[in-house]
Amino acid sequence: MKALRAVFTFITMLLAMATNAQKLVSSFSKADSLRGDIHSPLRTCYDINFYHLNVAFDLAQKNISGSNLFKFTATRDFKRLQFDLFANLNIQKVEYHGQQLPVERLYDAVFLTFDREIKAGAQDSFRVYYSGKPHEAKNAPWDGGMVFSKTADNSYWVATACQGLGASAWWPNKDQQADEVDSALISINVQKGLTAVSNGRLVAKKELNNGYTRFDWKVENPINNYAISANIAPYTQISDSYNGLNGKLALNYYVLPQDVEKAKNQFKQVKQMLEAFEYWFGPYPFYKDGYKIVQTPFLGMEHQSAVAYGNEFKNGYLGRDLSGTGWGLKWDFIIVHESAHEWFGNNITAKDIADMWLHESFTTYAESLFTEYWYGEEAGAAYVIGQRNLVQNDKPIIGTYGVNSPGSGDMYFKGANLLHTIRQLVNNDEKWRNILRGLNTTFGKKTCTGTEIIAYLTKETGLNLVPAFEQYLNYTNIPTLETKNEAGKVWCRWLSDVSNFEMPIKTSDGKWLFPKTTWTVLADYNNASQLKIEPNFYINFKRDP
Repeated sequence: MKALRAVFTFITMLLAMATNAQKLVSSFSKADSLRGDIHSPLRTCYDINFYHLNVAFDLAQKNISGSNLFKFTATRDFKRLQFDLFANLNIQKVEYHGQQLPVERLYDAVFLTFDREIKAGAQDSFRVYYSGKPHEAKNAPWDGGMVFSKTADNSYWVATACQGLGASAWWPNKDQQADEVDSALISINVQKGLTAVSNGRLVAKKELNNGYTRFDWKVENPINNYAISANIAPYTQISDSYNGLNGKLALNYYVLPQDVEKAKNQFKQVKQMLEAFEYWFGPYPFYKDGYKIVQTPFLGMEHQSAVAYGNEFKNGYLGRDLSGTGWGLKWDFIIVHESAHEWFGNNITAKDIADMWLHESFTTYAESLFTEYWYGEEAGAAYVIGQRNLVQNDKPIIGTYGVNSPGSGDMYFKGANLLHTIRQLVNNDEKWRNILRGLNTTFGKKTCTGTEIIAYLTKETGLNLVPAFEQYLNYTNIPTLETKNEAGKVWCRWLSDVSNFEMPIKTSDGKWLFPKTTWTVLADYNNASQLKIEPNFYINFKRDP
């Protein structure tokens, strides 16, 4: 019973993460549209090229202050644009070529009006100065915000986790996934004796006259806003390297001093992770920025090149196997899952959070592929099949577009089993691996839609996958294969919400069936009781006795 309660607790947390503090209602507010509309002309009028975020943390007061430089290219003529900053944070001023510009605020959106027309193709910039007490997370990463904590010896330990909630919860930016900044400089100012860790590589460390130290981190790759992070603690750095597909990859781990030996042992799994995922997905996408793990006072998050880690140096998910098969205890869930996001979520990024399944379905499926790489195909299959017990089938996996609303938490386990089923349809493992690698080549360091990914998979597999994706992503039901004995023959059909649903299916004795939504005869069988479906296919099976 205790284990069952743990599973239900985990599901509850997953659903909370999937909704990320969004109200589960049938209608959405103006605030939701301002936050989630990626097609607003006040957002599409400029392409963000570079940020320099320079922020100081007053940890005793839980206060932040600083500035962010926006460098952009105009995509059309305009005089007015939108950026984002939570309403509880103050804007001191916005500077543009030495002048202060007026701003208007509505909910968490900020509207900036220029004193001249910005012409299409022009490269320009402005700087926002701000301060205040950022939104504080109560149960990160499920609700999001700034995490203010203390170490066992009462030192400050602070981190950010703002997926879904929005990066504008702690710094001003164009807060949407559709337009990733091309590069960034992140300067974090903290009191002396503490270390500040962010994304990319540390390019400078400077002792300031005010008792603070500034750490400058440079990101050379496109990065989504929620992946930009600040981590502050009396960290100890552990350095290593990995000889990967694109050469030598810098590995750095920032952990609390008392956990150094635990980290050295547990983080040996990083090289195993890299070997497996470079095999399946292609080169780690961010060699220029390196790979880091940063110990945090919350479970974990896929912060690009700075993976947040709070799994207590245990295998499994805080010592539990979510698949119930035992395979999940062979490796550290956070190292594997959050690092897989470097390929799916950070390299390939959904334009709209409604398509968050592109991040979570592929990443959860990657857990199975990691297991397969190190423990064999049967182990990998058993792991992903075991996760079916966690599927809720509560609402569609695809959320509502344009209002910053993700879909069901089933994007994790149901989505992973959908991809595992698609692999069976391809029926060629080398081809499937090349398709996964091709995804990261074709859509890497870009933002995309779910429709684009499905179209790519359909083209590369040569299969009509649209009905399958529509059924699994847009409806709560999974397809049911129904059989019956009638007139001395065995008949079958698909029961589905999609009217033109079609999907071949393989039997346990190796035969392929091609059911339709109308009754068809199975010539190879004399009785429906003989029919058994290969368990790698995630379907319901309704068979006559």
